[in-house]
Amino acid sequence: MTKKRIFVAGHNGMVGSAIVRKLIENNQNLEIITRSRNELDLTSQKLVEKFFIENKIDEVYIAAAKVGGIFANDNLPAEFIYQNLMIECNLINCSYLSGVKKILFLGSSCIYPRLSDQPIKEESLLSGYLEPTNEAYAIAKIAGIKLCQFYNKQYSKEGLDYRSVMPTNLYGPGDNYHPMNSHVIPAIIRKFHEAKIKNLTKVDIWGTGEPYREFLHVEDLADASIYIMNLGRDDYASACSGVSHLNIGTGVDIKIKDLSFLLKDITGFQGEINFDSSMPDGMPRKRLDISRLQSLGWNPKISLRDGLLKEYKDFAKSYN
Repeated sequence: MTKKRIFVAGHNGMVGSAIVRKLIENNQNLEIITRSRNELDLTSQKLVEKFFIENKIDEVYIAAAKVGGIFANDNLPAEFIYQNLMIECNLINCSYLSGVKKILFLGSSCIYPRLSDQPIKEESLLSGYLEPTNEAYAIAKIAGIKLCQFYNKQYSKEGLDYRSVMPTNLYGPGDNYHPMNSHVIPAIIRKFHEAKIKNLTKVDIWGTGEPYREFLHVEDLADASIYIMNLGRDDYASACSGVSHLNIGTGVDIKIKDLSFLLKDITGFQGEINFDSSMPDGMPRKRLDISRLQSLGWNPKISLRDGLLKEYKDFAKSYN
């Protein structure tokens, strides 16, 4: 039997590597194709087109992206919008030109308006103003959703099946712990761990601590992504009726202040927490409505506390 050839774009990142692990774990009759950034520049249309022509890909998971926390998004907006637009445009268009019928595009919950009704339904897309601190990244991800939607529409007679999913905030193996460019969970873990080993009495956390965030373990995201990719066309179309994508999350959120105290307990930091209100909060709340995904029979398996315990254990083991 001929093996299905699946290209996971961004396989070295947190999301892409989790998808690769899950595909291998599922032990399907497939061949996983990967390319590092040094091997294939996804912002180059010429190189991406050549790659697809030479490799005869059957399915594509688009997990490649330029990502970062609130500081990076706010300070590098030109890089975030340009690189993400180029990556997704090249991957989607070159997939189409080379005959790839099936794509899963992974976006981000920051695509939704800053003041969306909670929980955020898929229908909220383009219904209001975006959060200014990550507007550039959000616009690029919205463009990726629309690329998939409009390629499906224009080339419907060719049998395209380009799907989009919008994950909530992620954490887990492969997270980025950079002191300035990381997301909230790895940023707080690093601060508490370093404060603990240096015997500091206080840790500063960005913002007021009042915003709420929803967190999904990346292994759950990988599981949901493959589940959605393998759904029958009619089941997926029924769940997506009237919208261009599906939310992936837990449906449960937590205040950043409560998350901070939870991580303080997990890391064993004994000092005080100071919430620095001079730093940006970002969106006040963004809990996803996952009822469409649940209607397909999928639910997350990893609790936040269990996931954070494992995250800190892995970080502490590799910290130097």
